[in-house]
Amino acid sequence: MTLFTAAELTAYRQVPTSAETYALAHELTLDALQGEVGDRITEPPQPGIKSLALAVAARILTNPSGVRSESAGGMAVTYADAQTGVILTDDERRRLRRSVGLASGAGMLDIAPDDCTSTVRVWRAL
Repeated sequence: MTLFTAAELTAYRQVPTSAETYALAHELTLDALQGEVGDRITEPPQPGIKSLALAVAARILTNPSGVRSESAGGMAVTYADAQTGVILTDDERRRLRRSVGLASGAGMLDIAPDDCTSTVRVWRAL
């Protein structure tokens, strides 16, 4: 499955991207997205997936260690969180789940009163 091309990643980052770098960034991005939604991403990907995948891949290549801040005097480095590797942000996770048709956030809750029953009846053969 192709989420984005090497040319698209190069244009998005505005930095030349080698074939090896593209292959690794694409593989890691695909793994992260499929780790969240499984095989729900179609070929070609649903609307919203490409822009999300390019943003994740660019972040992987721009800041692979997840550094949030860095100082030269005194050598202080702060990481975004305790986890390492390719991590989707909460916003990216919501966007991804919405793109593949999965509920996310409060939309997963059923807040209807108990006395509200479905008007749909399912017919089943005995």
